[in-house]
Amino acid sequence: MLTARTGGQILVDALQTHGADIVFGVPGESYLAVLDALHDAPIRFIVNRQEGGAAFMADAYGKLSGRPGICFVTRGPGATNASIGVHTAFQDSTPMILFIGQVGNEFVEREAFQEIDYRRMFGPMTKWVAQIDRADRIPEYVARAFQIATSGRCGPVVLALPEDMLSESATIADAQAYRPVQASPGAAQIARLRTMLAAAKRPLVLLGGSGWDDAACEAIRRFAEANRLPVACAFRFQDLFDNRHPHYIGDVGIGINPRLAARIGDADLIIAIGPRLGEMTTGGYTLLNAPQPRQRLIHIHSGAEELGRVYQADMMINSGMPQIAAALADMPAVDSTAWQASVAHARAEFDAWQAEPPVFKDGAAKLNLWQVVQTLQAALPADTILTNGAGNFATWAHRFWLYGDKSSGLRTQLAPTSGAMGYGVPAGVAARIVEQHQGRQRAVLTFAGDGDFLMNGQELATAVQYKAGVLFIVFNNSMYGTIRMHQERNFPARVFGTQLRNPDFAALARAYGAYGEIVETTAAFPDALQRAQSHIQVTGLPALIELRYDGNLITPNTTLDTIRHTAQKANSSK
Repeated sequence: MLTARTGGQILVDALQTHGADIVFGVPGESYLAVLDALHDAPIRFIVNRQEGGAAFMADAYGKLSGRPGICFVTRGPGATNASIGVHTAFQDSTPMILFIGQVGNEFVEREAFQEIDYRRMFGPMTKWVAQIDRADRIPEYVARAFQIATSGRCGPVVLALPEDMLSESATIADAQAYRPVQASPGAAQIARLRTMLAAAKRPLVLLGGSGWDDAACEAIRRFAEANRLPVACAFRFQDLFDNRHPHYIGDVGIGINPRLAARIGDADLIIAIGPRLGEMTTGGYTLLNAPQPRQRLIHIHSGAEELGRVYQADMMINSGMPQIAAALADMPAVDSTAWQASVAHARAEFDAWQAEPPVFKDGAAKLNLWQVVQTLQAALPADTILTNGAGNFATWAHRFWLYGDKSSGLRTQLAPTSGAMGYGVPAGVAARIVEQHQGRQRAVLTFAGDGDFLMNGQELATAVQYKAGVLFIVFNNSMYGTIRMHQERNFPARVFGTQLRNPDFAALARAYGAYGEIVETTAAFPDALQRAQSHIQVTGLPALIELRYDGNLITPNTTLDTIRHTAQKANSSK
């Protein structure tokens, strides 16, 4: 017997039907009926301090779980704040649904208070945008949102919720739970792939993208081992293959190992499974020439619209990651005599790339950031989740942290391929909340630059409120480091707009109720780390260690002085 329910209640019931267990958001008067329905629901509502942080948390949830991260924000300013998370989810192919409060239908198209046409605003950065004008259609719209967000190339969906619609009543049945749809490779395609691999002399596998699960990662490992293939991972998808595995040869992104870049250029077959082959993964479209690469290319992607977008691959396969991985694992192995010895060589080049950079040798710097990462790696469990935003500080995470321990079968790297600053802090908080909610105990480590941290550092309050014991490492060099680096390269010695006067981050953490400590020397870090870990273990609350270091050490490979002098010399010779 169906009974009448408010639109807010129908919506919350629909979320439960589709398995939502945590939602993130900032409350607003435009969706009070939803908040009221959540009051008695088993769904956890995580209250954020800014909508950008809430949207980033929903993205992190989507990356971790493979299910849509759910975010609620109010109209106008709430929606514009949340748009950074929507753009990130779109470029990262993360399943996500953003629900936005909207003016009532009687006020629409009058530029009422905080009114925005969300179809026009979000159209270019979502898979679907719609507005639910009738309460009796909520089950239909929500089911479609979950379906679209998780089928094919995953991505974000935006649904606007007029305030009067949420308050009106309707008698309507709930929909069935969504079932994602993914393409599968055909037998003829797998046979052709095997033929191309058997004919190769220098093949290389490149993994990336979303839609992976533990079974798919395990199947790809078996495929790589059976065919003795070298495996690299695309920009910020390093956890798809265990970095400690002898077949792993490095990441293909910003600051790529020159030896690995040379191997990609020299490869005669690249099997790209999952990545979009965007600017970061292709070195500005130079590792692979567009539109026709020098190398033979097999491009496999879950979105048919992505295949052939930039590169005219020799073979294109539209497939979900579990489907292609299972097919490749079952494929009879080929004769790998031609290349099997090169895997160990490529791995040796990766191991050499992990060594201490020359800028830190012989105690040249008070604070050795390479040693900091080594200390963290030794002190934290192998399945620790590492989150970060954008900035040169992230190089220390990308190059020297080893990802992908598959003992838990879950992702261990959460970072935005969109290059969005401010992602690491909310992603770390979300990861810890999700871990606790699922009854797991994986540690969460967040790397954040000084400029990066202050874009969403207010979510420390969220971490304290929900006892999300994240370990935050703040890299403080008093500048927007990446921009300063490019500034010195293009306009040497003309520093402008990139200097920062920062707060005492450790004191700021303590003000929020977390643990905070400043480290300025290499020798001081191990004890500070031990105190921070002990605080998290005893109290369940977050801890922050601020690293104050010489900003001249801009990357592991070079200094600002070197970049400036090189640019000045080049300019003087013109």
